[in-house]
Amino acid sequence: MQNVGTVDRAVRAVVSLGIAWYAWKRADRMGVALAFAAGDLFGSVLSGYCPLYRLLKINTVGKPV
Repeated sequence: MQNVGTVDRAVRAVVSLGIAWYAWKRADRMGVALAFAAGDLFGSVLSGYCPLYRLLKINTVGKPV
């Protein structure tokens, strides 16, 4: 079941790519942690599902902009 809308997914994609770029530039332990965070965030872009949204009972699918 998807709970992440189109605009939300687009913002998450841009943010995750920015985090991934910064992680690449750091190239240390924090960079690795940031890379995992970026991957997790991008996973929600691909799947359209966010576990935190489920816990908080948030659903941005079909919300008007």
